[in-house]
Amino acid sequence: MSVFSHREFDNHQQVAFFKDKKTGLKAIIAVHNTNLGQALGGCRMWPYATDEEALTDVLRLSRGMTYKSALANLKLGGGKAVIIGDPRSQKSDELLYAMGDFIEGLGGRYITAEDSGTSVPDILKMSQRTSYISGVDKASDHGGDPSPSTAYGVFVSLREAVTYKLGRANLQGLRVAIQGLGNVGYRLAEYLHEAGAELFVTDIVQANVDRAVGELNATAVAGDKIFALDVDVFAPCALGAAINDQTIDQLRATIVAGAANNQLATTDHGQLLHNRGVLYAPDYVVNAGGIIDVYYQRKMLSADYSAENYASDLSTKVEGIGTTLKEIFARSEAENLPTFVIADRVAEERFNSATNCWQPTRSNAPMATQSYSKSV
Repeated sequence: MSVFSHREFDNHQQVAFFKDKKTGLKAIIAVHNTNLGQALGGCRMWPYATDEEALTDVLRLSRGMTYKSALANLKLGGGKAVIIGDPRSQKSDELLYAMGDFIEGLGGRYITAEDSGTSVPDILKMSQRTSYISGVDKASDHGGDPSPSTAYGVFVSLREAVTYKLGRANLQGLRVAIQGLGNVGYRLAEYLHEAGAELFVTDIVQANVDRAVGELNATAVAGDKIFALDVDVFAPCALGAAINDQTIDQLRATIVAGAANNQLATTDHGQLLHNRGVLYAPDYVVNAGGIIDVYYQRKMLSADYSAENYASDLSTKVEGIGTTLKEIFARSEAENLPTFVIADRVAEERFNSATNCWQPTRSNAPMATQSYSKSV
């Protein structure tokens, strides 16, 4: 499995592999950039079909975290971890402890939090072996779970996109198609329902769909039919690459704004959306609420930063996502460039010009090399 020649390799500073025979753990951690600070990003557990698929995912996701943190004006770099396995059948306490050992071995270059397939209790188990965790602070409103902040940030973003594109002052009667009703997708649906939007939903877990139909008066949609609905907004909130060769021609929505990472299968699809007049809210801007939350949770480790500071700063920063998007939309229109191009440029200006590059010290240096790996 070649890393340096991989199509998603983007001058990543570190890619580490870990295999633990005893627990069955197979994991990859990718650190994209630490110019602005330590790399922070979630730990995903997913039954990838191949190791290549897992590597592709972790490289794309870690790069996205660098851009996400830069656009959110956080002193963080970008990283991500993936565990290859089915979280419903292959997760165990021992496996999570082993993952904590892996993270600890990187000496603080990477800090983890929950993601798809992992939870706050899972991260707490990892914390028994490493201090480089976040998103588990009991003083936060949701016990450290960052997904509510992610969902609210997506709602703020969607609202801003609707105002910019459709000139609407409210969301009453807005037709929104949501693909994916996990922790973030369902909370987004709740916000939209409360705002008066009409919802169309799909999810691979039928119970999630049934709940949205029963509680939010949503309309259930079968699988891939979600793309072709005559709606105002398409909100991808499942896995990445929702906008691809097979789906882009089906889209009838004039706005794409959702929580999923890496929504564009390729940059060509972003250009096509722009050419067709579809307003795309770049995913790593839209879903930054979670990383903002865990950033301020980590700040509470210092004695001079209180829970009151956390609540105030978190609210201001998440609401600020809308302001950032408005600037990206306006510049995109003025320069006739896709929104993702503008967002990339703004982020790159920030992390490439940073001079306070995080470096490991004696107390947190990696155990042997920057490509720490273990197999037992």
